Amino acid sequence: MQYNPANPLIVQGDRTVLLEVDNPRYPEARDALAPFAELEKSPEHIHTYRLTALSLWNAAAAGLTADDMVAALAEFSKFPIPPSLPADLRELVSRYGRVQLIRAEGELRLSSSDVALLEELARRKGLRDYLGQRIDKNTFFIDDAHRGVLKQELIAAGYPAEDLAGYTEGAPLALELRQVTCAGRQFQVRDYQRLAVDAFHAGGTARGGSGVIVLPCGAGKTIVGIAAMVGLGRQTLILTTSTTAVEQWRREVLDKTDLTEDLVATYTGDVKEIAPVTIATYQIVTYRPSKSGDFPHFKLFDSRDWGLVIYDEVHLLPAPVFRVTADIQARRRLGLTATLVREDGCQEDVFSLIGPKKFDVPWRVLEQKGWIAEALCHEVRMALPPDNRMEYAVAEWRDKFRLSSENPMKDDIVEALLEKHDGPDDRVLIIGQYLKQLRRLADRFDLPLITGQTPNAEREELYGRFRRGDLRRLILSKVGNFAIDLPDANVMIQVSGTFGSRQEEAQRLGRILRPKDGEPAHFYTLVTRDTREMDFAHHRQLFLTEQGYSYGILDESELIGVEADNCG
Repeated sequence: MQYNPANPLIVQGDRTVLLEVDNPRYPEARDALAPFAELEKSPEHIHTYRLTALSLWNAAAAGLTADDMVAALAEFSKFPIPPSLPADLRELVSRYGRVQLIRAEGELRLSSSDVALLEELARRKGLRDYLGQRIDKNTFFIDDAHRGVLKQELIAAGYPAEDLAGYTEGAPLALELRQVTCAGRQFQVRDYQRLAVDAFHAGGTARGGSGVIVLPCGAGKTIVGIAAMVGLGRQTLILTTSTTAVEQWRREVLDKTDLTEDLVATYTGDVKEIAPVTIATYQIVTYRPSKSGDFPHFKLFDSRDWGLVIYDEVHLLPAPVFRVTADIQARRRLGLTATLVREDGCQEDVFSLIGPKKFDVPWRVLEQKGWIAEALCHEVRMALPPDNRMEYAVAEWRDKFRLSSENPMKDDIVEALLEKHDGPDDRVLIIGQYLKQLRRLADRFDLPLITGQTPNAEREELYGRFRRGDLRRLILSKVGNFAIDLPDANVMIQVSGTFGSRQEEAQRLGRILRPKDGEPAHFYTLVTRDTREMDFAHHRQLFLTEQGYSYGILDESELIGVEADNCG
């Protein structure tokens, strides 16, 4: 097996992989690792990846073989690969699809050519409760109602099923893509968006119809969903994160297809209508009057014969939706996301109930092709003022993160950045976690603030002014993390965040990645040194580091007048 002491990888027997950042082959090796390894740590010089079972199974579901993975490791390895590792990888990868869900004679069945494995699984506590009558040595009858929970139990057992049982067709819906949008612009689906749809559809075979498409914010995940709808020609339920996202989806569906307004409905806290294409929020679907009560809006899933359910921002799918998703396994399911990272550890539920990753493009690849903007990323570090430093020193552990996040020195840094990005074409978003901090900034700079309490009509009016250029600066709370369509934003100042959330970091950078005619986007994250915020900041940056971004470090004293360095 090839190796070279000048290479950047050190592959270890415990399935960790060390990658030298300063090596000339670092970018190549990083891109080769990304499809099947997870980045765990990213200090300055050595990044640590881990080959997890789920990362390997997602890669296998996307068509990567164990030999492909071993070859990639060997190509970039500095030393010989541990002799046990190739066999270990092949064994783990082979577990995906060792058992299959199939449909025969109209019945759902669990099948495996490995009789001993099937016998072992049949005796496993929890899993055996969902196995019906044994048909023969290779096959069990399965109740359709157990299709989802059985897949969850199988992945927990370490043998994720390949679901080849197919789907109900759903009610037909005639629709076509427009070549010229309602706004009068030329429109066509981009090549990578078409490839994503094709990977999901899989030619209409049983291997298609469920799975997750991973694309960066600004790369047109909504268009992928719409193209999938058109390709299937079936009535569709779309679930997304907020009423703002609902309206954005509705605008896009009407702008990019020939559907009329009466065929596209919204189902939210304000309006509850159902049509052949219905767009709802996760919040309304998971609403219940009391903690012990039922979810009255779960009936939406049965209100029509849906041929497709689209889960927007699937990495944020609320846990209660997993329950209903387990019950509707006969429907085609498409998940859309910028990152499969879930901070709650429910990645396995996404894999089993929505489907495995079917398509992924590295962010930097789309940047190089001009589909998303180049991003210049900086972490700006500053001290706590002396009075705040003492308050921080004596604070309870749980309060330290908030105190460091709300550092009043950040207000002066924001002022410097607003002065730096004050050109006529600059559109600046300031985003944060803590309302007290954001209100302080809104008062100081006389800027509008959008929070979860801002009425929808007022939000839409402010977003509209920002899109038109009447408003060039806007402050957002966490509502700005998800599905807001502000294509002209080119500067993001992150004053605080949710602990070490990698997905939030990715979502926020994604808000400014729409192409800007060759002009770069600027992403600043403000961090208080020598505090808990520093530790969390490193973890937040993991996913974007994996995508090829790096953060230039600026000290508060050198901010003004410093030229930005390219991210990576």
